[in-house]
Amino acid sequence: MKILGIDTSCDETAAAVVENGREVLSNIIASQITDHQEYGGVVPELASRKHIEAINYIIHRSLNDVNLTFDDIDAIAVTNRPGLIGALLVGVAAAKGLAYSHDLPLLGINHIEGHIYANYMVHDSVTFPHICLTVSGGHTLLVKVYEGWKYTVLGTTQDDAAGEVYDKVAKYLGLGFPGGRIIDELAQEGDPTAIDFPRPMLHSGNYQFSFSGIKTSVRYYIEKTKSNGTDVYNELIIQNIAASFQAAVVDVLVAKTIQAAKTEGVSSITLTGGVAANSQLRSSLTSAANEIDSRVYYPPIGLCTDNGAMIAGIAFEKHKQGLRDSLSLNAAANGSLVEV
Repeated sequence: MKILGIDTSCDETAAAVVENGREVLSNIIASQITDHQEYGGVVPELASRKHIEAINYIIHRSLNDVNLTFDDIDAIAVTNRPGLIGALLVGVAAAKGLAYSHDLPLLGINHIEGHIYANYMVHDSVTFPHICLTVSGGHTLLVKVYEGWKYTVLGTTQDDAAGEVYDKVAKYLGLGFPGGRIIDELAQEGDPTAIDFPRPMLHSGNYQFSFSGIKTSVRYYIEKTKSNGTDVYNELIIQNIAASFQAAVVDVLVAKTIQAAKTEGVSSITLTGGVAANSQLRSSLTSAANEIDSRVYYPPIGLCTDNGAMIAGIAFEKHKQGLRDSLSLNAAANGSLVEV
């Protein structure tokens, strides 16, 4: 079964064809990073317009690059929640038009479910139930994943998502947008113990997250350093700020994930979402998991960021379960996982 997956939840226009839920035949992504960089973040109106410009080309390229036509496609899957509402509407409208014109089943997919599924597409040894840490610019949550793709949400962020805070800190430091990769690279050259930034909710006794406090602390530190006459944009100072900030974020993410794995008695931990590409998060979580005899899985970079392949992948599982959506399918800015 070949499914065409479409994702326009934020600032990537993505389409992919996946066979039987796991074999990625094509995975095409048009990034809008350069369009949003001058604004220091994603501008929803601009994102929607760029999706409209790119969507038809990206969909047809996902087919043409592997010599397929719509006659070879068995279903259309599209992210319809959560995300930027204007951006989502572009993908949903395209998917509904294709499903109608080619008489194909339509499946609306929760974007977070796509991220959770991404590891299963490349790792055969992921066991159920397992703990999944989903970390991106829009989402930070811990989920217990059961066989049959059912979920219990153990904890979420109470304010900013981790990736969002990376972008804000990068902006404070004049590093540009997006901030994740830039800060990760600078952190590798800095001292993670140079500045004692807070670890909010580290000892809260639950799996909830809060990152706005770290963001505020970094901002105050930068302002105080400037007021003392120090050049905060000195390379060493920036490296130390980046390293200390990243250490604080990673410490919280790792501690809560490991505690969840121990409490729930699982042997597999999956890491997914855009921030799953972070080198320190990968290495720190893997080291901590080894101490409790658990194994960490994370997807290749192409399946960490927003993409259509993960949407087509989880849609295969939904299709097997007999789920379908009508042409009245709509987009929604918010959308929680359906829990067991």
